[in-house]
Amino acid sequence: MAKNSEKIKKEINQSKYHLDPKTTDIERESVEAPRYGCALSGVYATTLGLNNAIPILHSGAGCGVAHLFGTLYPGGQSCGQNKGGTATPCSCLVEEHVILGGEEKLDNLIDSTIKISNSNFYVVISGCVPSLIGDDVDSVVENYQFNHDIIHVNAPGFKAHSFEGYNLFWDSLIESDILQKQEVEKNTINILGVLPYNNVFWKGDLYEIKQLFAALGVNANVIFGYGDGLTNLKNVPKAALNVVVNPWLAENSGILSIAATKKLKEKFGTPYITFPGIPIGAKQTSSFIDRVGRTLNIDEVKLSNFIKSKEKNYYHIFEAPGDAIILSRPNQYFAVVADSAYAIGYTKFLTNELGYLPDIVQITDNPPVEVREKIIKEINNSLESTITPDVIFEADTYRIRENLKDRPFTFLLSSSLEAPTASEDFGACHVSAAFPILSSAVLVNHYGGYYGGLTLFEDLVSTFVGPL
Repeated sequence: MAKNSEKIKKEINQSKYHLDPKTTDIERESVEAPRYGCALSGVYATTLGLNNAIPILHSGAGCGVAHLFGTLYPGGQSCGQNKGGTATPCSCLVEEHVILGGEEKLDNLIDSTIKISNSNFYVVISGCVPSLIGDDVDSVVENYQFNHDIIHVNAPGFKAHSFEGYNLFWDSLIESDILQKQEVEKNTINILGVLPYNNVFWKGDLYEIKQLFAALGVNANVIFGYGDGLTNLKNVPKAALNVVVNPWLAENSGILSIAATKKLKEKFGTPYITFPGIPIGAKQTSSFIDRVGRTLNIDEVKLSNFIKSKEKNYYHIFEAPGDAIILSRPNQYFAVVADSAYAIGYTKFLTNELGYLPDIVQITDNPPVEVREKIIKEINNSLESTITPDVIFEADTYRIRENLKDRPFTFLLSSSLEAPTASEDFGACHVSAAFPILSSAVLVNHYGGYYGGLTLFEDLVSTFVGPL
């Protein structure tokens, strides 16, 4: 271990400050504390994000509890309400089922879950064991599909990570009979590309997006967190437009899946547009609303007046802590460690709205190789600065910390893993802004949209102000 650590340090130190972005390197033999889970984790989190949906795990007994501690708690100290963690139905496969199969036990589990629950949607999630032994889970689930809304998602943890699990969920859903072609509603959109819990601020971000479009007379089906989950899913084909707020999730095919937007377009003819991430602050949010509004042919005067009114209020509030920035921390270098959607948004916000200088951006969600150059260009080509950051794709927490050493940044936006020692190790003020966040509960707090940008500004200034 000591030799390996010295080797990593040598590699990093030889290349400072222009580090290898690793646009072709996906994974190594081992990754220390990656900031995502396995494929089952992603499907599990996606299901728990749907109100009234129940995940049914066909796996070993430890999977549900493992993701309680590895996905839900780090997702802003959530527990998945009354259907997550220890409350999640699980077939609890053991050695006997590896030899004889677990189909009968799964059948009994689905039957009892339906009888005692008040849910209207069930997602059977197969983990590693049934995938290895060849359980015919589809046949078991099919017996219940005549009378219940239930799907099966094959998500062996060894095949992909949690962000890919989001795509696997949509693959199975679109292939099922739950989504049926419907009459398209002109001003209805679906918001895609947000993975509950791994996107820690998902509830607040989606609520702000929904409220912004509602003020324009647009019904934004955010799918997760609000309303009945099954109803939201069944309304997906009604949308006139699918809007992806992620540079790759739900748009690009991954290891196991075909992107949701492409399948929805193929099955229902729904067009889609993509935005590189959750819009943060006035500039990104105004651009986001304007693009969606123009695509939907919303009256240009109405659209323009709405954006102007939002920006006027935003910048009036934004001015308040101006002295703290100008007198205490002007033109500071910053670092970001986050998944690609938030990393892009944070970097643009701090550079283009605060006038801060981007030093290094580390992207942790292991996006597909084919989109990595696109992500780098999205960051570098959109910054109103002569400074461009090192953009690195890195999932290994040890390497992430090594990459941060001996650099000029004085602000660090990352997970709570760096929070305790950010000042001591890096001389930086820290904001917990990315998964995992274990140091605080996240209910409706968020950084997306106009008010989310103000909240981020507020949290950033709060890291260094104090008595004179």
